[in-house]
Amino acid sequence: MSDAAPRLKNLLERLLGVPLPVRIRAWDGSQAGPPGAPALVVRNRRAVRRLLFKPGELGLARAWVAGDLDIDGDLYTALGLVSGLVWERDDDARTLSQALREPDVRAAVRGLVKLGGPPLPPAPPREEVRRRRHLHTRRSDRRAVSHHYDVGNDFYEIVLGPSMVYSCAYWESPDGTLEAAQRDKLELVCRKLGLTPGQRLLDVGCGWGSMAIHAAREHGVSVVGVTLSQEQASYARKRVADEGLTDRIEIRVQDYRDVTDGPYDAIASIGMAEHVGADRYLEYARDLYALLKPGGRLLNHQIARRPQRDETAYHVDEFIDAYVFPDGELAPLGTTVTQLERAGLEVRDVESIREHYALTLRRWVANLEADWPRAQRIAGTGRARVWLLYMAASALAFERNRIGVNQVLAVRPAEQGRSGLPLRARTWN
Repeated sequence: MSDAAPRLKNLLERLLGVPLPVRIRAWDGSQAGPPGAPALVVRNRRAVRRLLFKPGELGLARAWVAGDLDIDGDLYTALGLVSGLVWERDDDARTLSQALREPDVRAAVRGLVKLGGPPLPPAPPREEVRRRRHLHTRRSDRRAVSHHYDVGNDFYEIVLGPSMVYSCAYWESPDGTLEAAQRDKLELVCRKLGLTPGQRLLDVGCGWGSMAIHAAREHGVSVVGVTLSQEQASYARKRVADEGLTDRIEIRVQDYRDVTDGPYDAIASIGMAEHVGADRYLEYARDLYALLKPGGRLLNHQIARRPQRDETAYHVDEFIDAYVFPDGELAPLGTTVTQLERAGLEVRDVESIREHYALTLRRWVANLEADWPRAQRIAGTGRARVWLLYMAASALAFERNRIGVNQVLAVRPAEQGRSGLPLRARTWN
């Protein structure tokens, strides 16, 4: 009898307490759910066991990464429908533990256990990082950065395109090119920092060197770029040499906490502060303050989450922590501003560019899908699937205002509180 899909649909609807907005297609050929909707393709019984032993987001992620679960139809539409069940449920929604108190739900689970086969938990995909307490030591941060960035520079070339900029672009129009939008973002940062020839710039988390090269070439500054990734540093150094800028750019494999050759006229921290951790953020802000000369500027470009009514209940997204950014933590914008000012910096400007990140992520997804077979060969199918899910889901999260991204411009005040900024500072627009 081919009835796996109807049974799965029935169980999920009982657990969630709402109708399932997507179809289910099971390994036995059965289907159930709204006609015309995208389908969750449950390829084998192992997918069921993954969900039984780890209900919720992590179980779904494991099934996706392992290829036990797939989507037939538009990826964004399917994720948008599923997000309402997994990520965007209101506070009054019935919890799994509440559902399991109901006799009919428990009976359905027992039936599903039988359907899932041998009652043994499948091993997590090899791409999963063993989860641990977020210590943010130098060693743990190096390990986390290596997991995320040392996937292979060829893989990042596929995703990011020629600009090799791994942060939110700055779009004049949704129809523009990714390369132009990334160039405009780098120029925006340089203008906010007020860079002039002969100044020293520290690029914290310099990636593949794009910001350092742009600042040195277009604004005549000397740049020190630091990263914890050996692969990024090697790639950036070659680019610097190819540009003939080795006399003005130094790329180091170094923790920002170990930089001691200040003061700098300006510091750019673009998409790096998410790795710092809540417990270390004030230390991060104080370290950057100490590296700036009086009157020097910091541009902190950082993803932010929405504040919670009970901040002690915040927990890191399970999928992101296990597969994408180990030890990564997001903070509300207000918390970031407060910590920067507690360190002695004066915040002078905040710009939200949330919609810009959604556009950027959609372009990265398109790049990955356009070169999917090569991406699989380079990074492995599991890792490529991690990135596809992560970027598509993140695009929806930015579009739906679940997360945001902000550029915070701060200054280390000089004598008698002087900022050194013009009365009308927004000359960068």
